Amino acid sequence: MDALTRERTLIGVDDNGLDLEPAQRPTKDEAMAAVRTLLAWAGDNPDREGLLDTPERVVEAYGEWFAGYHGDPAKELSRTFEDVQGYDDMVMLRGIDVQSHCEHHMAPFLGKAWVAYMPTGKVVGLSKLARLVEIFAKRLQTQETMTMQIADAIEDHLSAAGVAVLIDAEHQCMSTRGVRHHDVSTITTQFRGVFKTDKVLQQRFMDLVKK
Repeated sequence: MDALTRERTLIGVDDNGLDLEPAQRPTKDEAMAAVRTLLAWAGDNPDREGLLDTPERVVEAYGEWFAGYHGDPAKELSRTFEDVQGYDDMVMLRGIDVQSHCEHHMAPFLGKAWVAYMPTGKVVGLSKLARLVEIFAKRLQTQETMTMQIADAIEDHLSAAGVAVLIDAEHQCMSTRGVRHHDVSTITTQFRGVFKTDKVLQQRFMDLVKK
């Protein structure tokens, strides 16, 4: 996936692969009116006391849940440190919280991410890797796409010799509707560079995930 294709995730493409224009963002009042419409469609009365403040609360919650659209992965990974005294082995963060929403039903999917990279003379602050996961998670997503986006960003902006990403999450669009299967998690992985070519290194990563 090239850089241009990755950037399209915020714009979208049509069935012919052509770029779509960015949607114009509605006002807060328009968004609240939409919530009132959904409340009425669900069968309740938006004017009853318990629901009067619900539209504003929902809009504020959306601002938190989808804050990743305003995040910049390149900026988060731009500050690096070269004084690592020759360190040249795996850097790994384990068990990063993933709180995202599927783009098909807008239902939450929740889980953990494990992220590792092999530095080439420079490293990034550990909190920046967690923030990178958060940026991509706080968007309407598929787990497969998000896993690739995290790997792409690290590979592109850190010039890493290798990247490994694993996400394990439970999707509420599957557990609370449709087939209604509970306690079923989805695992997605991406291996780049030496993590893809060196099976021993890849197994080290997997062993640390399981530890």
